[in-house]
Amino acid sequence: MDYDVIIIGAGPGGIFAAYELTKEDKGLKVGVFEAGKKLEERKCPIDGDKIKSCINCASCSIMSGFGGAGAFSDGKYNITNDFGGTLHEYIGKDEAIRLMKYVDDINMSHGGEGTKLYSTANTSIKKLCMQNKLLLLDASVRHLGTDKNYVVLGNLYDELKDKVDFRFRTPVEHIEVIDGGYKVVTADSGFTCSKCVVSVGRSGSKWIETVCKELDIPTESNRVDLGVRVELPAELFSHLTDELYESKIVYRTEKFEDKVRTFCMNPRGSVVNENTNGIVTVNGHSFEDPEKQTDKTNFALLVSKHFSEPFKDSNGYGESIARLSNMLGGGVIVQRFGDLIRGRRTNYKRLSDSFVTPTLKAEPGDLSLVLPKRILDGIIEMIYALDKIAPGTANDDTLLYGVEVKFYNMQVKLDEHLETKYKGLYMIGDGSGVTHSLSHASASGVFVARDIMRSAEGL
Repeated sequence: MDYDVIIIGAGPGGIFAAYELTKEDKGLKVGVFEAGKKLEERKCPIDGDKIKSCINCASCSIMSGFGGAGAFSDGKYNITNDFGGTLHEYIGKDEAIRLMKYVDDINMSHGGEGTKLYSTANTSIKKLCMQNKLLLLDASVRHLGTDKNYVVLGNLYDELKDKVDFRFRTPVEHIEVIDGGYKVVTADSGFTCSKCVVSVGRSGSKWIETVCKELDIPTESNRVDLGVRVELPAELFSHLTDELYESKIVYRTEKFEDKVRTFCMNPRGSVVNENTNGIVTVNGHSFEDPEKQTDKTNFALLVSKHFSEPFKDSNGYGESIARLSNMLGGGVIVQRFGDLIRGRRTNYKRLSDSFVTPTLKAEPGDLSLVLPKRILDGIIEMIYALDKIAPGTANDDTLLYGVEVKFYNMQVKLDEHLETKYKGLYMIGDGSGVTHSLSHASASGVFVARDIMRSAEGL
């Protein structure tokens, strides 16, 4: 075999699998194949001046490369089983928490020291939410910030680069089952291994569907999350963010009894573009360094949609809505909440007169022409519910950016080892449909690496 273990994808799951496999010198030859670039080479060409919109790079530097889609994220590691994935259903709740804490310790020893660990334990905000028909989910949250997250990833790469054979800009096309292991096929070559770990993240959802079809690995339809990103003055949410940093709040709508939740809260952060398979959507970042912070807080409001027979393509549904937004606005659309309620489009004059200045240059427009009525009604209800615990949320000048879409891979059928029906072929991280967060994806990488180590004598 060319390698003992091949890891496909250098996102959080792949990085921590490689870290754990090489932490002790067991003589294992590990290869990591990544479609994107090295961390220091990752740079989006959009500069707002010469290049103002996506030019469809062969490999998106925001979504692919060392660190995965999380490299330029807010660097939030949520230590909880209440959200972020269903890893605990495979490995047990206690083990999942232990591994997430282990990942946190590694991050702290690689440049994350000094960052704060927030917790919802014993907070009065939980009662405030309950009194207003909202549910605050339990979690401990480590906020690295986009800047320190980058430092941690850089330090992890420096430690791994001499122990692991990294192959950047090398997308894998197929996986073949061979005698005694697997063959990983790239555009111009093939590499064999005894064990194969697939960790391709959300951006690899289409590719992993193809792999599962080729290898006849059972899958189930997963959900897609649709919604908007809210931006408002940081002071309005400061009583929540100062204590909790990120509040995971859930609301059940009165009209349809749909659940709407907050996601990826970025105190004093910025709204940013995100590119997934050529579709421009919206996301948010924030920095640990006070000099890079803004006077705004942003967060997503998302509604989950899960489809069954006869339509099961949840990601396709989300993509069609995102493409409609791109068609109408040339990318991300921004609208004042007051304009949305009044049924009118936000234009440049209304936006310039607003008390809230957007941190992302987006096209003023009308989100009611993009999002389905049921989803938009739920978001509006949620904004009014949040206004009761954070007065001012429903102000006319609160900004809504759309659309925000979180794509999830088909749920791959895995056993308690996170193995497919093929012994030694593991699927982890967000690409497996099992995890939906940095902490869960990283923990899944550690778990699989330890499982491989236990069988190392047979390699």
